[in-house]
Amino acid sequence: MGKKVAVIMGSDSDFPVVAPAIKKLKAFGVEVEVRVMSAHRTPEAAAEFSKKAKEEGFAVIIAAAGKAAHLAGVLAAHTTLPVVGIPVKSSTLDGLDALLATAQMPSGIPVATVAIDGAENAAILAIQMLALSDAVLAEKLSAMKAEMAEGVAKKNEALQARIAEL
Repeated sequence: MGKKVAVIMGSDSDFPVVAPAIKKLKAFGVEVEVRVMSAHRTPEAAAEFSKKAKEEGFAVIIAAAGKAAHLAGVLAAHTTLPVVGIPVKSSTLDGLDALLATAQMPSGIPVATVAIDGAENAAILAIQMLALSDAVLAEKLSAMKAEMAEGVAKKNEALQARIAEL
């Protein structure tokens, strides 16, 4: 596999949220490295990681953070790599604060933002980015979409059978 994906979380308490992203990336055969860094507690480390990420072989950075979720933005400010933000639901404001902090970036510093706790979609978006230059990943994505469609069709058939019994 060519490039790898970094999954950065602001705190180790975010691990249960990011685990589905790690699992999905591995299922697609994408190399993934996972680290804890904080935009506020270790800003120099976050900036340094982001500055060197491209030369270290990363193609996409996924960043998960809650509350004042500046991690994705700080990482995006120091790289030209695509950054995908996962706003993490916290005990306050149900993650709306993190969603807004992740999505409301200034011009020139984009962060692709998925749903609150939307780690699996963050991984799929990263895989789609990698698949632009990787035919194997592109085919795996097509197979995933076909499998999803088959699942919906089967659910519809089962529903129609239940309705017919009424």
